[in-house]
Amino acid sequence: MNSAKSRKIAVLSDIHGNLPALEAVVNDMKPKYIDIVINLGDHISGPLWPKETIEVLMHQNWINILGNHDRYLFEENPVNLGPSDKYAYNCLNDEEITWLKSLPSILVIDSLILFHGTPANDNMYLLETVENGRARLANQKEIKKSLGQQNAKTMLCGHSHIQRVVKLSDSTTIINPGSVGLQAYDDVLPEYHIMETGSPQAKYAVINYDHATDSVELITVGYDYELASKQAYRNQRIDWSEALKSGYFPNELKM
Repeated sequence: MNSAKSRKIAVLSDIHGNLPALEAVVNDMKPKYIDIVINLGDHISGPLWPKETIEVLMHQNWINILGNHDRYLFEENPVNLGPSDKYAYNCLNDEEITWLKSLPSILVIDSLILFHGTPANDNMYLLETVENGRARLANQKEIKKSLGQQNAKTMLCGHSHIQRVVKLSDSTTIINPGSVGLQAYDDVLPEYHIMETGSPQAKYAVINYDHATDSVELITVGYDYELASKQAYRNQRIDWSEALKSGYFPNELKM
Protein backbone atom coordinates (compact mmCIF):
# COMPACT_ATOMS: atom_id res chain seq x y z
CA MET A 1 0.00 0.00 0.00
CA ASN A 2 1.48 3.33 -1.03
CA SER A 3 1.52 5.60 2.01
CA ALA A 4 1.81 8.68 -0.19
CA LYS A 5 -1.69 8.15 -1.57
CA SER A 6 -4.98 8.35 0.27
CA ARG A 7 -6.87 5.04 0.21
CA LYS A 8 -10.37 3.97 1.14
CA ILE A 9 -10.15 0.68 3.06
CA ALA A 10 -13.09 -1.57 3.95
CA VAL A 11 -12.53 -3.70 7.06
CA LEU A 12 -14.58 -6.85 7.67
CA SER A 13 -14.37 -9.51 10.35
CA ASP A 14 -16.14 -12.52 11.83
CA ILE A 15 -18.29 -13.51 8.85
CA HIS A 16 -18.90 -16.96 10.37
CA GLY A 17 -20.34 -18.44 7.20
CA ASN A 18 -23.22 -15.96 7.02
CA LEU A 19 -23.43 -15.65 3.26
CA PRO A 20 -26.46 -13.32 3.00
CA ALA A 21 -24.84 -10.93 5.48
CA LEU A 22 -21.59 -11.00 3.49
CA GLU A 23 -23.45 -10.37 0.23
CA ALA A 24 -25.23 -7.38 1.79
CA VAL A 25 -21.93 -5.91 2.96
CA VAL A 26 -20.32 -6.42 -0.46
CA ASN A 27 -23.27 -4.67 -2.11
CA ASP A 28 -23.03 -1.82 0.39
CA MET A 29 -19.33 -1.38 -0.42
CA LYS A 30 -19.81 -1.10 -4.19
CA PRO A 31 -20.81 2.59 -4.41
CA LYS A 32 -18.12 3.58 -1.91
CA TYR A 33 -15.26 2.97 -4.40
CA ILE A 34 -13.21 0.89 -1.99
CA ASP A 35 -9.51 0.49 -2.82
CA ILE A 36 -8.65 -2.35 -0.43
CA VAL A 37 -10.74 -4.88 1.48
CA ILE A 38 -9.29 -6.38 4.67
CA ASN A 39 -10.98 -9.39 6.25
CA LEU A 40 -9.83 -10.14 9.80
CA GLY A 41 -10.79 -13.78 10.24
CA ASP A 42 -13.31 -16.31 11.54
CA HIS A 43 -14.57 -16.67 8.01
CA ILE A 44 -16.77 -19.75 8.04
CA SER A 45 -17.28 -21.41 11.43
CA GLY A 46 -20.95 -21.87 12.24
CA PRO A 47 -24.16 -23.68 11.20
CA LEU A 48 -24.89 -21.50 8.18
CA TRP A 49 -23.19 -21.56 4.74
CA PRO A 50 -19.47 -22.31 5.31
CA LYS A 51 -18.88 -23.93 1.92
CA GLU A 52 -20.56 -21.19 -0.08
CA THR A 53 -18.86 -18.48 1.97
CA ILE A 54 -15.33 -19.80 1.56
CA GLU A 55 -15.92 -20.20 -2.19
CA VAL A 56 -16.77 -16.49 -2.36
CA LEU A 57 -13.77 -15.46 -0.26
CA MET A 58 -11.29 -17.52 -2.25
CA HIS A 59 -12.27 -15.65 -5.42
CA GLN A 60 -11.91 -12.16 -3.96
CA ASN A 61 -8.81 -10.02 -4.25
CA TRP A 62 -8.91 -9.29 -0.52
CA ILE A 63 -6.38 -9.35 2.29
CA ASN A 64 -7.52 -12.17 4.59
CA ILE A 65 -6.27 -12.83 8.12
CA LEU A 66 -6.48 -16.14 9.99
CA GLY A 67 -8.95 -16.22 12.89
CA ASN A 68 -8.96 -18.61 15.83
CA HIS A 69 -11.91 -20.60 14.47
CA ASP A 70 -10.21 -20.82 11.06
CA ARG A 71 -7.09 -22.17 12.76
CA TYR A 72 -9.03 -24.80 14.69
CA LEU A 73 -10.22 -26.30 11.40
CA PHE A 74 -6.73 -27.49 10.48
CA GLU A 75 -4.95 -27.67 13.85
CA GLU A 76 -7.47 -29.55 15.98
CA ASN A 77 -8.47 -33.19 15.76
CA PRO A 78 -11.90 -33.08 14.05
CA VAL A 79 -13.45 -35.22 16.81
CA ASN A 80 -12.56 -32.51 19.35
CA LEU A 81 -14.09 -29.61 17.44
CA GLY A 82 -17.06 -27.74 18.86
CA PRO A 83 -20.38 -27.90 16.98
CA SER A 84 -19.84 -24.70 14.95
CA ASP A 85 -16.34 -25.69 13.85
CA LYS A 86 -17.34 -29.30 13.20
CA TYR A 87 -20.20 -28.23 10.94
CA ALA A 88 -17.84 -26.05 8.91
CA TYR A 89 -15.10 -28.69 8.79
CA ASN A 90 -17.47 -31.32 7.40
CA CYS A 91 -18.38 -28.99 4.52
CA LEU A 92 -14.82 -28.30 3.33
CA ASN A 93 -12.52 -30.00 0.86
CA ASP A 94 -8.70 -30.22 0.94
CA GLU A 95 -8.23 -27.16 -1.29
CA GLU A 96 -10.29 -25.01 1.05
CA ILE A 97 -8.44 -26.25 4.13
CA THR A 98 -5.15 -25.50 2.35
CA TRP A 99 -6.37 -21.96 1.63
CA LEU A 100 -7.10 -21.43 5.32
CA LYS A 101 -3.63 -22.72 6.21
CA SER A 102 -2.08 -20.17 3.86
CA LEU A 103 -3.53 -17.15 5.68
CA PRO A 104 -1.28 -15.05 7.94
CA SER A 105 -2.19 -14.58 11.60
CA ILE A 106 -0.67 -11.09 11.65
CA LEU A 107 0.29 -8.77 8.82
CA VAL A 108 1.99 -5.37 8.64
CA ILE A 109 1.10 -3.12 5.70
CA ASP A 110 2.64 0.33 5.68
CA SER A 111 1.60 1.77 9.08
CA LEU A 112 -1.25 -0.72 9.58
CA ILE A 113 -1.04 -3.88 11.69
CA LEU A 114 -3.75 -6.49 11.08
CA PHE A 115 -4.65 -9.40 13.34
CA HIS A 116 -7.71 -11.21 14.66
CA GLY A 117 -7.60 -11.08 18.47
CA THR A 118 -4.39 -9.60 19.85
CA PRO A 119 -1.02 -9.55 18.06
CA ALA A 120 0.15 -12.58 20.04
CA ASN A 121 -3.10 -14.50 20.60
CA ASP A 122 -6.01 -14.93 18.19
CA ASN A 123 -8.19 -16.25 21.04
CA MET A 124 -8.03 -13.15 23.26
CA TYR A 125 -9.91 -9.87 23.11
CA LEU A 126 -7.85 -6.71 22.69
CA LEU A 127 -10.42 -3.99 23.41
CA GLU A 128 -12.58 -5.86 25.93
CA THR A 129 -11.99 -7.31 29.39
CA VAL A 130 -14.29 -10.11 30.60
CA GLU A 131 -15.62 -9.79 34.14
CA ASN A 132 -18.57 -11.50 35.80
CA GLY A 133 -19.87 -13.05 32.62
CA ARG A 134 -19.81 -9.85 30.56
CA ALA A 135 -17.24 -7.85 28.62
CA ARG A 136 -16.43 -4.22 29.35
CA LEU A 137 -14.26 -1.81 27.42
CA ALA A 138 -10.66 -2.50 28.39
CA ASN A 139 -8.70 0.39 29.85
CA GLN A 140 -5.57 1.71 28.17
CA LYS A 141 -3.21 -0.12 30.52
CA GLU A 142 -4.92 -3.43 29.71
CA ILE A 143 -4.86 -2.76 25.99
CA LYS A 144 -1.19 -1.78 25.97
CA LYS A 145 -0.30 -4.92 27.92
CA SER A 146 -2.09 -7.05 25.29
CA LEU A 147 -0.26 -5.22 22.49
CA GLY A 148 3.16 -6.09 23.89
CA GLN A 149 5.89 -4.53 21.77
CA GLN A 150 3.67 -3.98 18.74
CA ASN A 151 3.06 -0.37 17.79
CA ALA A 152 1.65 1.32 14.71
CA LYS A 153 -0.40 4.32 13.71
CA THR A 154 -3.45 2.11 13.11
CA MET A 155 -4.26 -1.41 14.26
CA LEU A 156 -7.17 -3.53 13.06
CA CYS A 157 -8.63 -6.36 15.12
CA GLY A 158 -11.77 -8.48 15.34
CA HIS A 159 -12.77 -11.46 17.51
CA SER A 160 -15.14 -9.72 19.97
CA HIS A 161 -17.76 -8.87 17.30
CA ILE A 162 -18.13 -5.42 18.93
CA GLN A 163 -17.65 -2.31 16.76
CA ARG A 164 -15.21 0.06 18.40
CA VAL A 165 -12.71 2.79 17.62
CA VAL A 166 -10.22 3.32 20.46
CA LYS A 167 -7.55 6.02 20.53
CA LEU A 168 -4.60 5.37 22.84
CA SER A 169 -2.57 8.05 24.58
CA ASP A 170 0.33 7.45 22.17
CA SER A 171 -2.03 8.35 19.25
CA THR A 172 -2.44 4.74 18.11
CA THR A 173 -5.93 4.09 16.74
CA ILE A 174 -7.40 0.60 17.12
CA ILE A 175 -10.43 -0.35 15.05
CA ASN A 176 -12.71 -3.33 15.46
CA PRO A 177 -15.21 -3.33 12.55
CA GLY A 178 -17.67 -5.58 14.38
CA SER A 179 -19.03 -8.81 12.97
CA VAL A 180 -20.49 -9.32 9.53
CA GLY A 181 -22.23 -12.53 10.46
CA LEU A 182 -23.01 -13.08 14.17
CA GLN A 183 -24.24 -10.39 16.55
CA ALA A 184 -24.44 -12.37 19.82
CA TYR A 185 -22.78 -15.46 21.24
CA ASP A 186 -21.49 -17.11 24.40
CA ASP A 187 -17.96 -18.38 24.98
CA VAL A 188 -15.95 -20.07 27.71
CA LEU A 189 -12.65 -18.18 27.26
CA PRO A 190 -11.19 -16.54 29.31
CA GLU A 191 -14.24 -17.50 31.42
CA TYR A 192 -17.88 -18.07 30.54
CA HIS A 193 -19.41 -14.86 29.17
CA ILE A 194 -22.00 -13.43 26.81
CA MET A 195 -21.28 -11.02 23.94
CA GLU A 196 -24.24 -9.10 22.51
CA THR A 197 -24.55 -6.17 20.10
CA GLY A 198 -28.31 -5.67 20.49
CA SER A 199 -29.13 -5.58 16.79
CA PRO A 200 -29.13 -8.25 14.07
CA GLN A 201 -27.65 -6.18 11.26
CA ALA A 202 -24.27 -6.89 9.66
CA LYS A 203 -21.39 -4.65 10.72
CA TYR A 204 -18.20 -3.44 9.03
CA ALA A 205 -16.00 -0.35 8.83
CA VAL A 206 -14.53 1.95 6.19
CA ILE A 207 -11.30 3.87 6.79
CA ASN A 208 -10.44 6.92 4.72
CA TYR A 209 -6.76 6.25 5.16
CA ASP A 210 -4.01 8.78 4.67
CA HIS A 211 -0.45 8.71 5.96
CA ALA A 212 -1.07 11.87 7.97
CA THR A 213 -4.63 11.35 9.20
CA ASP A 214 -7.64 9.09 8.80
CA SER A 215 -11.36 8.95 9.53
CA VAL A 216 -13.41 5.87 10.32
CA GLU A 217 -17.01 5.01 9.49
CA LEU A 218 -18.63 2.23 11.53
CA ILE A 219 -21.33 0.87 9.26
CA THR A 220 -24.46 -1.19 9.95
CA VAL A 221 -26.12 -3.01 7.04
CA GLY A 222 -29.54 -4.63 6.93
CA TYR A 223 -29.91 -8.08 5.38
CA ASP A 224 -32.30 -11.04 5.51
CA TYR A 225 -31.33 -12.19 9.01
CA GLU A 226 -34.55 -14.24 9.23
CA LEU A 227 -33.13 -16.41 6.44
CA ALA A 228 -29.92 -16.89 8.41
CA SER A 229 -31.87 -17.61 11.58
CA LYS A 230 -33.92 -20.29 9.82
CA GLN A 231 -30.75 -21.89 8.44
CA ALA A 232 -29.31 -22.15 11.95
CA TYR A 233 -32.59 -23.60 13.22
CA ARG A 234 -32.58 -26.23 10.46
CA ASN A 235 -29.12 -27.21 11.63
CA GLN A 236 -30.36 -27.56 15.22
CA ARG A 237 -28.62 -24.49 16.61
CA ILE A 238 -31.24 -22.63 18.63
CA ASP A 239 -28.59 -20.38 20.16
CA TRP A 240 -27.50 -19.08 16.76
CA SER A 241 -31.07 -18.92 15.46
CA GLU A 242 -32.15 -16.59 18.26
CA ALA A 243 -28.95 -14.53 18.25
CA LEU A 244 -29.07 -13.98 14.50
CA LYS A 245 -32.55 -12.48 14.53
CA SER A 246 -32.16 -10.29 17.63
CA GLY A 247 -28.53 -9.48 18.41
CA TYR A 248 -29.10 -10.92 21.89
CA PHE A 249 -28.13 -14.30 23.27
CA PRO A 250 -31.25 -16.22 24.43
CA ASN A 251 -31.75 -16.05 28.22
CA GLU A 252 -32.86 -19.65 28.51
CA LEU A 253 -29.51 -20.89 27.13
CA LYS A 254 -27.25 -18.81 29.34
CA MET A 255 -25.15 -20.88 31.75
